[in-house]
Amino acid sequence: MEKKYVFILFCVALLTSCLYEPEPYLDSSTKEQEATTSDLGRVFPVNTGKQICNPSISNDTVHYPASILWLNFSGTLVVKDPPSDFTVNKVVQHDRLTVSDTAGRVQWFVMRDSIGVECQFQDPEWSTHPDFIVALGGFNAPGIKNCSELDYGIMAIRLADKKAFWFYDSNIVEEAFPHLWVDPNAKADTSALDSLEEFFGTKFVQLVYVDKNEKIAWVDYSKSDKIVTLKKPSDKSAWRVDSPLISPDGKWVVYNLMNNAYSWEAYIQELSANSDPIPIPLEQSMMSAPAQPHWWEFQGKLFIVWAEFPSGQTMLNKSDFLDASVSDGSVGRTAMREVALIAGGIPSDMAVEWKGSVREVAKVPMTGGRSPDGFFMATGTNYGYLLELP
Repeated sequence: MEKKYVFILFCVALLTSCLYEPEPYLDSSTKEQEATTSDLGRVFPVNTGKQICNPSISNDTVHYPASILWLNFSGTLVVKDPPSDFTVNKVVQHDRLTVSDTAGRVQWFVMRDSIGVECQFQDPEWSTHPDFIVALGGFNAPGIKNCSELDYGIMAIRLADKKAFWFYDSNIVEEAFPHLWVDPNAKADTSALDSLEEFFGTKFVQLVYVDKNEKIAWVDYSKSDKIVTLKKPSDKSAWRVDSPLISPDGKWVVYNLMNNAYSWEAYIQELSANSDPIPIPLEQSMMSAPAQPHWWEFQGKLFIVWAEFPSGQTMLNKSDFLDASVSDGSVGRTAMREVALIAGGIPSDMAVEWKGSVREVAKVPMTGGRSPDGFFMATGTNYGYLLELP
């Protein structure tokens, strides 16, 4: 029994974080793959091969349209027209954050040593505000060298100037999955670094992450830096929290709870000390419970977009989406559903109202979210793609 339990935990770790290195790696002889067009739309490979980790769709349709934020493994990277200081050979795992477009070009990147990260990045995510991303920065644990055991902090990065603001510089777990909400009207002064309000151009900033007790920690910096812990379902206290994401209005969070690598559920929860988790319904038409749920706001309507996988499958993208044989939904699909939410501690049956039925978006599972304009989706771990919807 003990060995089985350890194996289950190992599988969950593979799903929820990029702590491993998939094989095979690319080398200088690897050919670039071209985009393919089918009933799915147009599929664009990103850094071809099993080299994509923690995918996040761009939230900036002006400067980085049709782009994906991603982490790399070690080995050789296949990108087009990289800047001179963007190395592609003998790459160290998680040594940079990269934004690539559908052509495979590097649109933006930051190296770990240029921003004060000693060992590696982890868990990057585009914030609700297009000008900021959030990630973990890893350092040697006390008394450790060579980055063999890490201690993490949480940092926000301003894309305009690649400057960082550290919410915490230590004592954060490796699978914290931070997400950041910033007032959508904020305009940061890139000459300012010192205080939170100067860095973001507003005091209205919120952060969520998973703490060491496997609960969602929430901080509303417009009020204080006090950490509020959200409740878990009473019968799911041992389940792992995966990738909490704050809603566009900053009042809710959506996330997965994982029992093991093959079993998960999805929840919506108000950002409040007394809120209860509200499950996203598993409808008969769905392949699985929602995996990697993301918010998507479009023309005044709010949706939750998620991936689904066939029974017995994990959340990992193990299929080549350039192969036409997978475009029939056999490896999973992407779906969404409109939802109306009322915050303020009202009864849960009134707080969440589902509108219409579950809609199929694509016949492949995309785990990295949908772009604000609705035209693109992203996925990764292990294969990375951008999908242009028809």
